[in-house]
Amino acid sequence: MADTKENILQAALRLFAQDGYEAVSVSAIAAELGVTKPALYKHYKNKRDIFDSIVERMTEADMQKAAEFDVPIGAFKETPDACREVALGKIRAFSLGVFRYWTEDEFASCFRRMLTLEQYRNPEMAALLNKHLTGGVIDYAEVLIREAIASTGYRDRDVKVLAIEYFAPIYLMMNLYDNAKNKKAVAKMVEKHIGYFMEPLMR
Repeated sequence: MADTKENILQAALRLFAQDGYEAVSVSAIAAELGVTKPALYKHYKNKRDIFDSIVERMTEADMQKAAEFDVPIGAFKETPDACREVALGKIRAFSLGVFRYWTEDEFASCFRRMLTLEQYRNPEMAALLNKHLTGGVIDYAEVLIREAIASTGYRDRDVKVLAIEYFAPIYLMMNLYDNAKNKKAVAKMVEKHIGYFMEPLMR
């Protein structure tokens, strides 16, 4: 029973990521699984119920990942150079972790692609994309960067702009990764971008 419910959730999300939420019917989901609509309705009331379960799953996963990626705020303040290197290393790990999660984890990747497809025609999808990925990551990056530049020549810069400058290429490369023949090359570009951005903060 549990496996069937999970299979429905996974199949529906894959279709939503491929064709968009609005374009996929319950009939299409059932056909993808080789089951009847009545059989599907034993597990979910309707398409919206499936979607709500997907969002709930992503919210739980986000909370788990947030704990894994956590970089303690205040890590940079009045720290010697050696400690700053450690702290910046944590930001690097956070950034690479975010990239890998949203590209390599199938559920998260499909969720991202679904929201990307729907964001311009569905305000709810746009808000979810902002909450789970773009706005949420940028807000966290802003806090970290503010701490990192507190005692550098960058302290007078607009931190929100710096955070966008930092994360925007990473987000772009997530989308490049989806259809790239050489995915390792894209992941390597992300690492280089992080290095280029962090280099001035090491001085």
